[in-house]
Amino acid sequence: MMTDIFIVLLLAAVCFIFWQQRRQAELAKLVASRKCKELNLQLLSVALKAHRLKSPTKTWYWHSEYNFEFSSMGDDCYQGKIIFRGFTVIDIILPPHRV
Repeated sequence: MMTDIFIVLLLAAVCFIFWQQRRQAELAKLVASRKCKELNLQLLSVALKAHRLKSPTKTWYWHSEYNFEFSSMGDDCYQGKIIFRGFTVIDIILPPHRV
């Protein structure tokens, strides 16, 4: 009986984490799309890079990093980064690109 309850709770936790990850991925695509539209760039793709405990500023908190590819002229490809803590955007990093 106790084992069944544990299995159900574990399955519910896994489903909840998956659901939250999907929400964050959709938000990352929306943020990247808005940033590219704002800078007159073409968004090519968005992908999860990693979940990490230590941020680039060397502080300790759980965060997610997403990479996105964009083009400025149509024949080139650059890679930017979005850093989330939960559903809050911490930073958007864009490399130098042609205008």
